Amino acid sequence: MNTWRDTPTKNITIDGTPFAYRELGQATGVPVVFLHHFTAVLDDWDPRIIDGIAQRHHVIAVDNRGVGSTGSRVPDDLEEMGADAITFIRALGHDQVDLFGFSLGGAVAQMVALQAPDLVRRMVLAGTGPRGGGGIWKMPFIVGGAYAKAFATRKDPRHFLFFPRNAEGRTAAGEYFARLAERTHDLDRPISRQAGLAQLRAITSGGLHAPDDLSTIKAPVLVANGDRDLMVASAHSADMARRLPDARLVVYPNSGHGGVFQHHEEFVPEVLAFLAG
Repeated sequence: MNTWRDTPTKNITIDGTPFAYRELGQATGVPVVFLHHFTAVLDDWDPRIIDGIAQRHHVIAVDNRGVGSTGSRVPDDLEEMGADAITFIRALGHDQVDLFGFSLGGAVAQMVALQAPDLVRRMVLAGTGPRGGGGIWKMPFIVGGAYAKAFATRKDPRHFLFFPRNAEGRTAAGEYFARLAERTHDLDRPISRQAGLAQLRAITSGGLHAPDDLSTIKAPVLVANGDRDLMVASAHSADMARRLPDARLVVYPNSGHGGVFQHHEEFVPEVLAFLAG
């Protein structure tokens, strides 16, 4: 079986727009579709999580509209992002999937489940919260501060956004970026300025939106976060889990927005057990 470091990038053209994606694992059963975070492209998935889940499942990771090597422009609305993900999934011929949404991808996964409930069997929502969550308007300031620190220290902003600034967090960050660097060929295109700004507008407007009725989502959901998330407070994840009819919450200690990456050795078995349940 291919691993994430050598899985080739594929393309499928939908209504004139090429969508870039990668898939690995045995192409049987219900696939797990991965939806990624703010400014991320395919190369930003943690190989330990992708490979760990692909050992037992058919995994598909996609650059949604306007992201990375996928054509067109990123919409600045979460519902449109969800509609694009639905279009992609159906274009591949799948009538039921499991969703793995991290951060912004978790918000998009919720839109998929709300718009096409029959399409979703199970969901993993990591580092994310519900639409209408309080404090999301602060996101541009949080991101701006992290980018300023990154520029001053010549580091990736995720050092400051994903991991606590203590010894354990710094070690986890270094290991995370080392794993991302394992793939050295067939790399994705970096996020464009238009895409990043549109995503930020979608996140901010989503935070100010009226809360969704999550009780209509009947699929089982695993909600995971770190206990020190600067971007999406852990309280939002807990609130989302309470409002979903069939949800379980896992919060990892001494970790932030990237808690599932920092604690991947515990998280991957948790996801596999949930998907098998």
